[in-house]
Amino acid sequence: MINPYLPAPSVGAPALAAGQLLPMFSTFVHPSAAQRVGNVLASTYLSEGKLVQEFEARLSAELGMRHPAALNSGTSALHLALEVAGIGAGDEVILAPQTFIASALTVVQVGARPVFADIQYETGNIDPADIEHRITPRTKAIMAVHWSGYPCDLAEIQALADRHGLVVIEDAAHSPGASYRGQAIGAISDFTCFSFQAIKHLTTGDGGALCARSPELAREVFRRRWFGIDRAHSPVNELGEREYDLTDVGYKYHLSDYAAALGLANLDGFAGRMTARRARVQQYRDGLCRVPGLTHFVHQPDRESAHWLFGFHVENRLGFVRALRARGVAASVVHDGIDHNALFGGKRPDLTRQRHFDETQIHIPLHDALTAEQAAYIVDVIKQGW
Repeated sequence: MINPYLPAPSVGAPALAAGQLLPMFSTFVHPSAAQRVGNVLASTYLSEGKLVQEFEARLSAELGMRHPAALNSGTSALHLALEVAGIGAGDEVILAPQTFIASALTVVQVGARPVFADIQYETGNIDPADIEHRITPRTKAIMAVHWSGYPCDLAEIQALADRHGLVVIEDAAHSPGASYRGQAIGAISDFTCFSFQAIKHLTTGDGGALCARSPELAREVFRRRWFGIDRAHSPVNELGEREYDLTDVGYKYHLSDYAAALGLANLDGFAGRMTARRARVQQYRDGLCRVPGLTHFVHQPDRESAHWLFGFHVENRLGFVRALRARGVAASVVHDGIDHNALFGGKRPDLTRQRHFDETQIHIPLHDALTAEQAAYIVDVIKQGW
């Protein structure tokens, strides 16, 4: 039975039966993807090849990424960035807890310690004003996580990094297509890490990319993503053996051609889908601008969010979630601050804005399948109160 409270689904979208919710996420797969991936499977050349190179070239040309190396996950991108930056045992990396555990987990994996700074309550991003007093002789990097796709205050963060000789690593898992002061995210900091996981704006099924600003570091990224072997300068000899001399540890982090084929298909029309996504965001912001008990996140005019999420703060959050669910709409915090995990030292009460954020943040559906009619229904549901 179709839920009578929900508008008719768009073409290609599943009908929502009674008990189902308008979902938080919906994976976009371009209609041409099946043919593209099928061609790769028919060729039987499945590993990294020309399609990975084509995907990287289009990430650079169409999304402004600098020296993008396509990888098998966004987590691999974070880990490889830390490795190439030379961060290891005893070092410290400053980041915000408002993220997924992968951000801090990769710091632990290289033997370093995540040091949590407080966030801006109005954005969920790291507060530059809370970074400097946390810098010690062991600090080697600042990791700037762009929560929900909204860019951090990169100018202030870079100024701190320059003053103290630190590396800046952007965790841009939510941010393909975002920009800061006219520059594309992926072309600004020492390293920028993207995720192409299934529910992200641009998916390869699972995958990611690591951008390094300098050509020298980019060469290191490309070398170390495939065991530490420089494929471009390690010819195959007459006996069929690749000639190389391994000098340090590398990883099997490269993307495959069949994943790249999906990514290439999904790049088609990406700009148009981002325009539609921004239209839904504006529809939400206009429709919810005067709702009592709801406070919007701040968006500065000097940057453009990728809008992976649409979030805000609400009073009586549990009542809000229950009211939406009763009317067929999903809502989620997506992630609370990750510092509550014992691995990272446990919840930090001194991070007062993070603790407040944990209590009031909420997100509502935003994805490529969301229609204007469905967004209008969600606005109407919220206006009915909770």
